[in-house]
Amino acid sequence: MTTNWYEGPLAAFDTETTGVDVEQDRIVSAALVVQDAAGARPRVTRWLVNPGIPVPEGATAVHGLTDDHLQRNGRWPSPVMEELGRALAEQNAAGRPLVVMNAPFDLTILDRELRRHRASTLSRYLERTSLCVLDPRVLDKHLDRYRKGRRTLTDLCAHYEVELEGAHDAAADATAALEVVRAVGRRFASRLERLSPAELHTLQAVWHAAQARGLQAWFTRQGTPELVDPAWPLRPELRKAA
Repeated sequence: MTTNWYEGPLAAFDTETTGVDVEQDRIVSAALVVQDAAGARPRVTRWLVNPGIPVPEGATAVHGLTDDHLQRNGRWPSPVMEELGRALAEQNAAGRPLVVMNAPFDLTILDRELRRHRASTLSRYLERTSLCVLDPRVLDKHLDRYRKGRRTLTDLCAHYEVELEGAHDAAADATAALEVVRAVGRRFASRLERLSPAELHTLQAVWHAAQARGLQAWFTRQGTPELVDPAWPLRPELRKAA
């Protein structure tokens, strides 16, 4: 009997940052969680980064990482970004789908850090393997689109009865996102079990674009100037003004 993808091997990636601007903010911590099967003991790798810029108080209030702590214990960004790029490439090469909650944020900020510190791109690290991402936010929003309420990781954990200990710790968030994806798979098995993770990756790009259009229309009706990027799982590089 073939194991459904949501019971099989998965990896999950998460970052904590100096803010929410993928073009300007920096990674201060990251985690990769690898689980060979549902219920198996996860293998966790953590990175702590001295970002080289001040950490705003608002960001510290979210993840608890202070300037002083990062300067004392964090590593320089350049080798860390190299390790992160290689780590994600290794998961792809091993055929493990990569769970990333709100993937366009974490993968794009990693891409920008690689450009900044390694004169490279995330795509360059992944060029020999096909990226396969499972984003619990996109999956849940498509499969249960009429449910009211927010869809943060904390909200999804509550809805799918997944334990989240130590929210806004990269390893805790990655582990929780992985378990949410397994829970989504089980709850919507009749709609998902015939799809491979690679097929789901392609579908999520379409679903996310539709979700972005819907949100953009809502912002327009509210008179909100905010722009919603339809790209998934990685935002293209911003064109610099001439």
